[in-house]
Amino acid sequence: MKLTKIILLFALTLVLFNCGGKNLKKADLVFINGKIVTMDGDIISEALAVKGDTILAIGYTNDIEDHVGDSTKVIDLEGKFLIPGFYESHAHFLGLGHSLMILDLTTAKNWDEVVAMVAKAADNSTPGEWIVGRGWHQEKFDPKPEINVEGYPVHDGLSKASKLNPVMLSHASGHAIFANKRAMDLAGINKSTADPAGGKIVRDSLNNAIGVFEENAELLISKLYDDYRGKWTDAQRRDYDRKAYLLASDECMKRGITSFQDAGSTFDEIDLLKALVDSNLINVRLDLMLHESNDLLKEKIADYKIKGYGKNHLSVNGIKKYADGALGSRGAWMLETYDDLPGAYGQNVTWMEELKETAQIAKNNGFQLMIHAIGDRANREVLNLYESVLGKESKNYRWRIEHAQHLNPDDIPRFGQLGILAAMQSIHCTSDASFVIKRIGEKRAEEGAYVWRKLTDSGAIICNGTDAPVEKVNPIPCFYATVTRRTADGSLFFSAQKLTRQEALKTYTYNGAYAAFEENIKGSLKVGKLADFVVLSNDLLKCNDEEILNTQVLYTVVGGKIKYSQNNKVK
Repeated sequence: MKLTKIILLFALTLVLFNCGGKNLKKADLVFINGKIVTMDGDIISEALAVKGDTILAIGYTNDIEDHVGDSTKVIDLEGKFLIPGFYESHAHFLGLGHSLMILDLTTAKNWDEVVAMVAKAADNSTPGEWIVGRGWHQEKFDPKPEINVEGYPVHDGLSKASKLNPVMLSHASGHAIFANKRAMDLAGINKSTADPAGGKIVRDSLNNAIGVFEENAELLISKLYDDYRGKWTDAQRRDYDRKAYLLASDECMKRGITSFQDAGSTFDEIDLLKALVDSNLINVRLDLMLHESNDLLKEKIADYKIKGYGKNHLSVNGIKKYADGALGSRGAWMLETYDDLPGAYGQNVTWMEELKETAQIAKNNGFQLMIHAIGDRANREVLNLYESVLGKESKNYRWRIEHAQHLNPDDIPRFGQLGILAAMQSIHCTSDASFVIKRIGEKRAEEGAYVWRKLTDSGAIICNGTDAPVEKVNPIPCFYATVTRRTADGSLFFSAQKLTRQEALKTYTYNGAYAAFEENIKGSLKVGKLADFVVLSNDLLKCNDEEILNTQVLYTVVGGKIKYSQNNKVK
């Protein structure tokens, strides 16, 4: 009896000792005195402790200080804003890296500036060397090109500036390219060259190609550039792509992006990324969508079902396909004709029968399917396809429509009813607003263009992103677009469709993780989840609208390691 009392007394003493915080696990990293929005319900805290790569504790500063040991790194946030790391739900990782290595045409205010940039590049290039750039958009030129076809400039000035070098300049959307005469001559483009299926060579009144190649017609030029690069050695190609991947990873850290869903990688690209992850050179966590032909998918897909590789730095769980093109190049597949180009309905760039075969491959192998659909016709066709293949179990698969930009009102509730996720990029709304009404008219624009509010209210789940390199891979302007729908000139684009700030944060954190079946380890801050978070200079829930755009990333933490700090930059 006496021994029993002694044991009970010892146990009670041990409990009291632990409750007093004297024997709690000691953290590797602690943040105190901040405003922490966990995205785990309505929980808002002020301190967080990390042990290894996971969250050890969340609470008040006084409580978390009990986890501080002799070797714990402690950072006083001084009231700054801490949230789960941004989840980039749709962008192009290799494309982002490559965009940092070529001409950045997003800075050009008009076509003359594009030509000047190419002329400068030509002066610094050897004859025959390709000049490549990305980011021009004819609808944003000021002034507009004096000579134009369907709003596009013609190649004459560009060709004079680059007589000895083939030039290929990708449209901001990625759904058209501009080529100079040298490149078109190499491709054998003339008046009799036929438009390929799902593509268009833009021509003047005399049937001459003006230099613009839309959708699948891009391949007439891009295959030549691929052939040019094909002369590189395997080592040169790997080194080029390796550099691009490392640049992309660093850019994500600067922007507070801890997870990145890549919208289309090949098997070879995945092999290279695995090697970089093995060498601990990729800081951002990647979730990759396969972009290969159906024949190759059937042959190799079983070997590329990857989950949580390299300490949760690489997963492959989806297949990416395209149903149509982009609105800016009038490639979005529409139910009704374009207002500014009567008779044009856009492009169905992949036959629906082929997409149906892809859907069966995805379903049979346990992969998500993500189909790019921008126009209302494309969205309807893809929703019909998903419903026919998945049936009543559609909500279990979390298949997605990438972009879902222009919807017929009848199709809006179908996303929630079927459990189809809308992977949207808010920045596209305010970036494209200047030409949306011109393309499809005010009625269609108001009813179905970037209708985040309607989709959310009908039960759909939206995950957010930038579609980089189409837009800059920066979540802050994208968040601003989500909650204001305010364009660069200060006008509002159907502001009734904006989301609340809490809803917007959810699209960029928890919903991203949910859209990749990763909500149990990412997307919110909770004990036991991965310690992926970002510290920002402004409180995104309370600062005024314009202060949102001034928000800076102070720290980016991935797996409990500070991978970026404003003072020490990328680590």
